[in-house]
Amino acid sequence: MNLRPDQLPALLDKPLAPLWLLHGNEPLLVLEAADAIRAAARRQGFEERETLVVGQGFKWDALTLAAGNLSLFGGAKLIDLRIPTGKPGRDGGDALQRYVASLPMQTLTLITLPELDWQARKTSWFKAVSEAGNCIELNAPERERLPEWIGRRLAAQKQTASADALAFIADHVEGNLLAAHQEILKLGLLHPEGALTLDQVQDAVLNVARYDIDKLRQAVVEGDPARCARLLDGLKGEGAAPPLVLWALANETRSLANLCAGRDAGQPLPALLKAERIFDPRRQQAVGRALGRLSQGALRAALMHAARIDRMIKGLVPGDVWDEFLQLALRLAQRP
Repeated sequence: MNLRPDQLPALLDKPLAPLWLLHGNEPLLVLEAADAIRAAARRQGFEERETLVVGQGFKWDALTLAAGNLSLFGGAKLIDLRIPTGKPGRDGGDALQRYVASLPMQTLTLITLPELDWQARKTSWFKAVSEAGNCIELNAPERERLPEWIGRRLAAQKQTASADALAFIADHVEGNLLAAHQEILKLGLLHPEGALTLDQVQDAVLNVARYDIDKLRQAVVEGDPARCARLLDGLKGEGAAPPLVLWALANETRSLANLCAGRDAGQPLPALLKAERIFDPRRQQAVGRALGRLSQGALRAALMHAARIDRMIKGLVPGDVWDEFLQLALRLAQRP
C-alpha cells in the first residue's frame, strides 16, 4: 500500500504493519522515518533487532535465517534490511518476493532503499514488496515548498519566522536538507521559543547551499531566471568545471529543440517525451510549459550561443564564460 509521508505519525500509534518499505531521494527523511518506525517497534515490544546490509557478496539466505532465528527468551523481532544501491539483483528480487509472500510471525520487517528510477519501480520484486506492506516515498521538498517545510520544522520546536526569513533560510540551504535541519536546530539552541526576526535568522544561518547541475537544468526548464542566476553564481563559487555546465545547458537546449520540432511537425507530445526519456511527471509539466514559451528559432539561437561558449572555453574566442552562461540560461528561462 502506497502511503504519504504525513500519514506515518498516525500509523505509529496503532499496531504496526508487519512490513514497511521506505525509499526516496532524501536520505535525511528516509532516516527520520526509519527511526520513527524503529522507536514505535520498541514501544510495541519488538525487543530484538537484526540489521542486514545488502552489499557485494551478500547471501540472501541471511534474510530467511534472520526471520527464523527468534530468541527463546526475547520478544518479537525487527529485521532492518537496507539496500543502499536499490538493486537487489535477480537472486535478491526472487528472495524478496518469496519472503513477502509468507511474512514470518512475530517479526516486523523494515526495508530502506535510496531513490528508485522508473525501471526499478516496475520490477516484480518492488511491486510485490510495496503491495504486501506499507510503502512510503520520501523525497526532498520542491524548491517552492522548501520555506513551508522549514516553517513546519521551526513550529515543531515552537518557533516561527516571517516569510522573508523563511525564504532567506531556503536560499541558503537549497539542495542540502541535512544542513537545513542542522540550521533549524541551531536556531532552536540560539533563541527562545516564539517569533524569530529576519536579523536573527541572517546572523545565525550559514550559506550551506549545495548547487548542482541538475538544479540548474530544472530552473532553466521551469523558467526561473532569478534561480538560474543564483545557481550559476554558486556553481562558479564552488569551482564547477565550465565544460560540465555547458554540457548541461546545451543538452537541455537540444532536448527542448527536438521536442519543439516534433511538436511543430504534428507529433504527439507524450511520444516525444518518451523518446527524450522524460518520465517524471513534474519534469514533463515543466517541459510542456517551456515549449509554450520557446520557439524553434529561439532554441536554434540558444544552440548557436552554446557553440560560441564552447569556443570560448577552448580559448578560440575572447569573453567571460560565466557571464555567457548567465546570458544563455536567461535566454532559455525567458517568460513571455
